[in-house]
Amino acid sequence: MSLQNKIDFAVIFSVKNANPNGDPLNGNRPRTDYDGLGEITDVCLKRKIRDRLQEQGESIFVQSDEKKTDNMPSLRERAISSEVGLGSATFNAKKTNSADAIKLACKKWLDVRTFGQLFAFKGETKEGVSIAIRGPLTIHSAFSLEPISITSTQITKSVNGEGDGSKKSSDTMGMKHRVDNAIYVTYGAMNPQLSEKTGFNNDDAAKIKAILPKLFEGDASSARPEGSMAIEKVIWWEHSSKSGQYSSAKVHRTLSVEPDGTIQFKNLAGLEPEIIEGF
Repeated sequence: MSLQNKIDFAVIFSVKNANPNGDPLNGNRPRTDYDGLGEITDVCLKRKIRDRLQEQGESIFVQSDEKKTDNMPSLRERAISSEVGLGSATFNAKKTNSADAIKLACKKWLDVRTFGQLFAFKGETKEGVSIAIRGPLTIHSAFSLEPISITSTQITKSVNGEGDGSKKSSDTMGMKHRVDNAIYVTYGAMNPQLSEKTGFNNDDAAKIKAILPKLFEGDASSARPEGSMAIEKVIWWEHSSKSGQYSSAKVHRTLSVEPDGTIQFKNLAGLEPEIIEGF
């Protein structure tokens, strides 16, 4: 059974002395918008959701290289090796029922039935064939409440792995950037109508709800030391119907977050927010 009630949510988290999402086109400095607000892309947040779900034993299609649970070198190989009718040798518009392939792919991989996925293959025709799946869960990029202060530090890196060990290899110079202290907020929603297409259900929604408060646990790196990023609160609105009593825009705008993390709500009749503390 698909998702029975529309769901909106918000995630409030803090960043202290960490680089939450570096921009590779800007020297890996923390992302900012034109107003100086810190930004963490929706793609980055989805990556963390996928990683936490995978750690819980869920089957995930888009796996990060360092967290692979199989030996597949690419998404293409993972799709081909699966038993969902997506093999390049058999998958084309004439031989494979794309509706069946979508159904099986959604059943096999939780992230596919959650976020959707584009499967593109070379077919017998020059153009090839692609299957697009729209997922019921959408999430916004996260933005800081105030313009962020970025500290940049020059460092030396020992990256030369050559030589016979008789002399010290030369170091290279580099830069390391961090956000000093900031509060970020992101919003998301789950659409029951789209869940009917992918099979995303109430149990799947409960799994997302369970991992959001610990989204950054097990995500430490040199740029994000353990404890430098923390979920403060998850706000969860569950509507009473598939279409929802209110639009997501109206629901999200009822939440007001102060720079110190204090939250306030505007009342919406019949829709009470559930406040979940961070892990």
